[in-house]
Amino acid sequence: MLHYSILRASLLLIVVLVLQSCNKQSPAAESVTITPISDKKSFVFGADLSYVNQIEDFKGTFQDGNTIQDVFTIFKNRGNNLVRVRLWHNPIWVASLANGKIYSDLSDVEKTIRRAKNAGMAVNLDFHYADEWADPDKQYTPEAWKGLPFIVLQDSVYRYTLRVLRYLEARDLTPEMVQIGNETNNGMLHPVGQIDKNGWKAFGDLTNSGIRAVRDFSKTAKIQPKIIIHVAQLQNADWWINNITTTGGVSDFDVLGLSHYFKWSTVRTMPEITATIKRLKSKINKEVMIVETAYPWTAENKDNYTNVISGQESAVGYPVSASGQLQYMKDLTQAVMDGGGTGIMYWEPAWISSELRDKWGKGSSWENNAFFDFQGNALPVFEYMKATYK
Repeated sequence: MLHYSILRASLLLIVVLVLQSCNKQSPAAESVTITPISDKKSFVFGADLSYVNQIEDFKGTFQDGNTIQDVFTIFKNRGNNLVRVRLWHNPIWVASLANGKIYSDLSDVEKTIRRAKNAGMAVNLDFHYADEWADPDKQYTPEAWKGLPFIVLQDSVYRYTLRVLRYLEARDLTPEMVQIGNETNNGMLHPVGQIDKNGWKAFGDLTNSGIRAVRDFSKTAKIQPKIIIHVAQLQNADWWINNITTTGGVSDFDVLGLSHYFKWSTVRTMPEITATIKRLKSKINKEVMIVETAYPWTAENKDNYTNVISGQESAVGYPVSASGQLQYMKDLTQAVMDGGGTGIMYWEPAWISSELRDKWGKGSSWENNAFFDFQGNALPVFEYMKATYK
């Protein structure tokens, strides 16, 4: 069985490499000045813009000052210095919902990274290690990797991670940061790497395979990406980081990434956020960042797609309004800085309503948390990235 599985994995890898070699290669990105994020004095103001290519293909447009502009340029001009982008392994399911096109695969990610770098922003590449959404509730193993023996699965994670980075490097698109997994509260690559089934060791070994690939890549690369590991919600961070660094054996990372959504958080006030980040930073002696967050500017809907954060709920002390959204982000930024954190990345601030369709609806379940109003105009929240902080 082991010999058959290794042969199967090798054949799958060969097929993928052959398919990629047949793809039309885009020209290398132009030489641009990327806002530095390696300087310890710098602070990451980031935005996950993974949906933008698809939104634009489905009639979405973005405006600043009532003028339609390239959305990456808007974010750069408004103070954003990093673009986060998710990568799914083989999301062929998207095609049936997008007129035959596939998004969040390597080709789409290549386009997003090129747009980000051409606009002068750095990149955080978020490996989901799944064919679709990976989050605390689900971490599906890619279809191509299902049933592989553990040692082969580890090798698949390593080779895939390294191959993606070398593919991007060849196009002058190396990301400045790399996430090994997305919201991996209960591990990744389920059921093999599922913590509540197989403990922390299997999850840790799989994570270390991805980390080792990034480190091996960095030995010869001009850009050495920082490595992020990611847990959702601040109240889970102590438990999670204690276990992944001890029983899980994961220590060679640069940044602890956190999701912070007030709707699901028990760490509610800004002083509590500061204290939590300060404690985590002291415990692990690594950088700490919020890599996902959001706040609604309205409780209204642009479309019939039910919003995830409805706007009927709010953080204590902050109204659901355009000014409330701005104030929340300014105060959250100050709270993170006060705790010694080094960045905030906002999740999908450009996911406006359009003709885009996913598994659950058409339009957006996030348009009331976006940085644009229902006509696509930039909202005041952009101002938090150039505000004055202590």
